[in-house]
Amino acid sequence: MANAHLNLPDLNLLVTLDVLLSEGSVAAAARRLRLSPSAMSRQLARLRAATGDPLLVRAGRGLVPTPRATELKAEVAPLVAAAQNLLRPVALLDIKSLTRSFTLRASDGFVENFGPALIARAKKQAPNVRLQFIPKIAKDSGPLRDGSVDLETGVVGAAQGPELRVQALFRDRLVGVVRKGHPLTKGKVTPVRYAAQSHIFVSRRVLERGPIDDILAEIGITRDIATIVGGFSAALALARHTDLVATVPERYTASLAKGLIRFPLPFKAPEITISMLWHPRQDADPAHRWLRGVVREVCG
Repeated sequence: MANAHLNLPDLNLLVTLDVLLSEGSVAAAARRLRLSPSAMSRQLARLRAATGDPLLVRAGRGLVPTPRATELKAEVAPLVAAAQNLLRPVALLDIKSLTRSFTLRASDGFVENFGPALIARAKKQAPNVRLQFIPKIAKDSGPLRDGSVDLETGVVGAAQGPELRVQALFRDRLVGVVRKGHPLTKGKVTPVRYAAQSHIFVSRRVLERGPIDDILAEIGITRDIATIVGGFSAALALARHTDLVATVPERYTASLAKGLIRFPLPFKAPEITISMLWHPRQDADPAHRWLRGVVREVCG
């Protein structure tokens, strides 16, 4: 394999060949490439060795192409142009004509709360762009790494890879949510009254306690967790039709909680930060930068 690399042709010779065949003169090609005539002659010698053909031969006081050179001239010009376009910096994005599908991984709460505005704004700016939402079953970063997901939203956890790019979208606070007419809607909600109710615990990993339970334990109170669900949508659906209490991020679930009663928690709970995450390979992509801008505008 090492010897094979040594036998690879010098692709810089393609540019020299293009200019030589275009100019039909060693002196003119040298001026165009800003080389000395002797350096240009050495390049021609290398091209002859690489192609096994003299390429340009003397005819009177000038040079004329060989049949092989005439054949190559038609092929090398578009090849060099394509290579130059490939290595040129990305042009400004024409968002109106962009045709692309983006996959976003997010929880049901994010999709219901922010999805309609995201779709509407993206459609207005880029009519041929499609947003595809897939559920966030786990906090692993595999889908971002392998490219099956373009962007992810949620709370950053330890399971996310350290190489991922992260940008905060907004901060949120936890609130209690109950149905209309629930006992907690009457009178002041105290830590004791809050804990005395039956609660819905949201956990994708089916844990049996979370940060709220740790806070209550510090003041000597324990709450009754009646059921465990995997997402905020399920928690709020249960709270809507039972006397169970759901504790959820306020802004993140605003649409899901319509028609329900929200109340501040009667103790200090840490805020949470909702962020978007993407893989570094997408950093410089103008279309992906546009997508991130749309998400910031809608959620920021």
